[in-house]
Amino acid sequence: MSQLIAIVGRPNVGKSTLFNRLTQTRTAITNDEAGTTRDRQYGKVDWNGKEFSIVDTGGWVIGSEDVFENEINKQVQLAVEQADEILFVVDAMNGVTDLDDQVAEILRRSKKPVILVANKVDAGDSIYNIADFYALGLGDPVGVSAVSGYGTGDLLDQVVEKMPEPKEEEEEQLDDIPKICIVGRPNAGKSSIVNAFMDEERHIVTDIAGTTRDSIYTRYNKFGFDFYLVDTAGIRKKNKVTDDIEYYSVIRSIRAIEASDVCILMIDATRGIESQDVSIFSLIQRNKKGLVVVVNKWDLVEDKSKEAIRHYEEAIRARFAPFVDFPIIFASALTKQRIYKVLETALHVCENRKRVVPTSQLNTVMLEAIGAYPPPANKGKFVKIKYVTMLKGADVPTFIFFCNLPQWVKEPYRRYLENQIREHWDYNGTPIQIFMREK
Repeated sequence: MSQLIAIVGRPNVGKSTLFNRLTQTRTAITNDEAGTTRDRQYGKVDWNGKEFSIVDTGGWVIGSEDVFENEINKQVQLAVEQADEILFVVDAMNGVTDLDDQVAEILRRSKKPVILVANKVDAGDSIYNIADFYALGLGDPVGVSAVSGYGTGDLLDQVVEKMPEPKEEEEEQLDDIPKICIVGRPNAGKSSIVNAFMDEERHIVTDIAGTTRDSIYTRYNKFGFDFYLVDTAGIRKKNKVTDDIEYYSVIRSIRAIEASDVCILMIDATRGIESQDVSIFSLIQRNKKGLVVVVNKWDLVEDKSKEAIRHYEEAIRARFAPFVDFPIIFASALTKQRIYKVLETALHVCENRKRVVPTSQLNTVMLEAIGAYPPPANKGKFVKIKYVTMLKGADVPTFIFFCNLPQWVKEPYRRYLENQIREHWDYNGTPIQIFMREK
């Protein structure tokens, strides 16, 4: 499981800009208005062969300054509890503020590695203000400019260097049994569906600590099912924080998704698809996990006609495109409608992730499809795909196509090859990877 890095700090110090720089994304930077929040951002960073997750905690003003400080402190506390490493961002233009002092005090008491990031060093003489931040007691500040990228390479070197190594004695080998997690935004019904699974008089469950301090695998073996339900310490400690803290659900989702094979993504039927649903879906995709979408609270929807179901499915697939080959189940955790179907489908997706197509069969089908629609020519030269095979031992189904000019096979044609594979073999719910190699 990859490490989790949290970016903390007061508003307007450049956390989101730094997040975009480190993840190499172009996520729009939104200025928060009083009384509003925006989705938490999270992504993957790959630096010198090490990959880790990163989350931008954000910050916003709601009403008075006291409430504002309270909300920031909640997020910093959560970051300290859940993350492996903290990036504390301060503003080199403005120097040390009272709020910086408060956040630093929380971080000093923690036992987590903290890197103090002095942002905006490219503005005027602000680079000379870096020394002021030694007063926070968090070691040497790293001067960066999130806008221009200055200093971010040195910052990432430090992040990787400080990254704690997993302790071998904490790791336990789990059986080769599917690991399923339930994710979704607050109030989508995650706790309700877990209760629907677990609240039976006759069942056997055992909790096994996972490879990190905050992953719990609950063995579920009743009604003919046998799998691990991936829980996190966050779920078990949720009485300590209010369930409507969006950042909290993000941290919980990251941990659970990374530890699982298949994710059950809960969507509230009464509210439809919201931006955080899409964000969590993107996280599932980036981690290459299997997916089952459950439209919960279906008992509260008046129009349950086939036409309404079709429109709902089309809307979900449109928001999650281009990956559209996943099952959608309309269920109710409250009435336990189609709960059995949810588990059955999740385990079927697990089987699809392990599906191996014989090489001879793969070549017969795919070479015929390639012959019917060959790759487009480039500058008068033709791409000739001669052979295809599956990569053994991969976490997700991975197909290797051998050809003469692999660099000229573009994304549209890769999608064509993927669609052909999905048409002929059941990979419903699981991502697949396609690589072109020179023969």
